Amino acid sequence: MFASQPMSPDDQPESRSASTSILFGRFMLPDMSEHPCQVTQIDVEGAVFATSSVPPAGTRLVAYIDEVGRVEASAGEPVDGGFKVSFLLNPSRRERLESRLKWLEDKAEGITDQRRHARYEPKDSKSHITMPDGRVYSCEVIDISLSGAAVKIEVMPALGTYLLLGKMRGRVVRYLDNGFAIEFTRQLDRTVLASEIGR
Repeated sequence: MFASQPMSPDDQPESRSASTSILFGRFMLPDMSEHPCQVTQIDVEGAVFATSSVPPAGTRLVAYIDEVGRVEASAGEPVDGGFKVSFLLNPSRRERLESRLKWLEDKAEGITDQRRHARYEPKDSKSHITMPDGRVYSCEVIDISLSGAAVKIEVMPALGTYLLLGKMRGRVVRYLDNGFAIEFTRQLDRTVLASEIGR
């Protein structure tokens, strides 16, 4: 998974979402003991955990990483000040992790606060969110654009979660004080946007 020496940002493959920001977290071992760690060089394949508690290679563990969430992993070889881990992900979890890491990368570069398209207040703010498991929640659309929308809602799905806003598919890219922002998987047609905002 990893080279014998930590990869620099320039060595990272362009096709893999990766973050060199230091994240904080903790991991739980099979004996249920929990240990704090700092997480570096994280990507969809694995990461480096900086910690004083280094389990034997091959040990299964569950990590809880700030702004990433829960990840199952297997301990790899020790490194100076910690150890490497390989993530154990099914395709859907891998996709969600990749989306979260891309969000973190954009956040570090200040991209998440830049709005690519003008946003408008919809003519009817009442709508609903359909979660991947089929649950439906009422929401209020704060604003909408060709590329996304902001919704006021009580539930807070994980970053990267794919869902439906009405009939428009998108993913959660940012949390708001009273809801979250959605990026549509396909840019809206301008006539669709015009019907949503009453123009």
